[in-house]
Amino acid sequence: KSVFSYTKKEMEKMREKMQIIFQDPYASLSPLMAIGKAIGHPLAIHNHDDKAERKQIVLRIMEKGGLSPADFLYKKYPHQLSGGQRQRVVIARALVTNPEFVVADEPIAMADVSVRALILELMAELKKEFDLTYFYITHDLATCKYICDRVAIMYLGKIVEIGPLEEVFKNPVHPYTATLLAA
Repeated sequence: KSVFSYTKKEMEKMREKMQIIFQDPYASLSPLMAIGKAIGHPLAIHNHDDKAERKQIVLRIMEKGGLSPADFLYKKYPHQLSGGQRQRVVIARALVTNPEFVVADEPIAMADVSVRALILELMAELKKEFDLTYFYITHDLATCKYICDRVAIMYLGKIVEIGPLEEVFKNPVHPYTATLLAA
């Protein structure tokens, strides 16, 4: 069903089930908002009014996202965290509403090389635990292996190849896909 046919009320419900992990966690977090509040903000938007319950949900998702001790980090601000921790904050914020679909826009691009594998591992674990569907956007095909079941290759703004990850990687059909894999 096209989202353009949804009513405003239907879109509000749908937005709770669709979330995004932005490329730059520092730019997508308010420097004036403690991370506990930032992670819980989607719950407030979607009418989870009980503040005590909301805090417990946030603390649980922080622990699952590797932000521990959660009660200590809850009151910290983005500038007080490492890059890897900030990335975990935006992942936790995306998952706090228990979505079904998460757009991950270059989620490891801003992370240090030493942290990238840990973030990918965390995303893969959370994918299984929460039964998530990721729409994983990347220029780095090597990272697709950790997250994706299917892959679509774009060239000049158009999808030129799509299919199961293993099939596309083993038998690329489009010359651009072969070039990317060889790079």
